Amino acid sequence: MKGNRKYRISKRVTTWEAVAFTGAILVVWLNELIDTPNFLFGAERTPVNWIESIVESVLIAILGGAIIYITHRLFKRMKYLEGILPVCASCKRIRDEQNRWQPIESYIRDRSEAEFSHGICPDCALKLYPEYYKEDK
Repeated sequence: MKGNRKYRISKRVTTWEAVAFTGAILVVWLNELIDTPNFLFGAERTPVNWIESIVESVLIAILGGAIIYITHRLFKRMKYLEGILPVCASCKRIRDEQNRWQPIESYIRDRSEAEFSHGICPDCALKLYPEYYKEDK
């Protein structure tokens, strides 16, 4: 199921973000409690600064919450196509769920927020309008 897969991926990403921000808060507190510079390098011991650790933890939690919320909103807006698309080998139209053949532009536009702009590539321009385009050799 398309929606289920997107939901599972969104859940996995936001869970890992939460774990990462929780880890950052844990590092702040471990640094404060075991005095990392003293423990690792033998630096002068510093007293525990509870207020600084609380402020840092709250700021990390707020930032983490905002990032998780933004990620969640992005996944809600995200639309994607997956699976096997039956494409006509000649005209490149796509067969939809009701067995109707649609131009690829219509099919993608109806299922996403993509818009199309048409142009012509150099190879096709040379083939279709040889009098205006000369092959560089």
